[in-house]
Amino acid sequence: MTGKLLAGAIVLISLIAGAAIYYQQVFAYYEPVSATGQGDVQMTLLVTGQPEPILYEDFEAIDATSSPIRYRACFTTTQSLPMMTETYVAYDRAEPLVAPGWFDCFDAKEVGRALETGEALAFLGAENIEYGIDRVVAVMSDGRGFVWHQINSCGEVVFDGKPAPDHCPPKPEGH
Repeated sequence: MTGKLLAGAIVLISLIAGAAIYYQQVFAYYEPVSATGQGDVQMTLLVTGQPEPILYEDFEAIDATSSPIRYRACFTTTQSLPMMTETYVAYDRAEPLVAPGWFDCFDAKEVGRALETGEALAFLGAENIEYGIDRVVAVMSDGRGFVWHQINSCGEVVFDGKPAPDHCPPKPEGH
């Protein structure tokens, strides 16, 4: 009888722990990002190399302090892709990161397919928004846009504990 109680307690504790871990990964740390109405969506200009706000509507975003790559945003824009390719820095290694299932507007698989087929184009939102992390903006041909944070080439090396390559900015102290 004691063995059955012990086994039942282990199963119950495991279920509770699993549910708590799931909740923390999917819901716990995310908070909505309030739109300011200006500057919520920026892309880096080819001419200056500096981020500049673009025209957008229907902005919706989430972020979490637990990780610099949890930021996700959706928006719409009336700016055309041809105009954007002549104005903003392209982002060649864009890989949309999966958002929590409850954040309905952001479908990383759909964005990834659209990037592969050319239905969407990716642009540099801001380089090193936090050391080793870039903000990436992808815009579909229908005007839907998506934003996420992605580890850049400098971050990949430094976060693995190796020294930063020559083309990377110096790592800030305390990181």
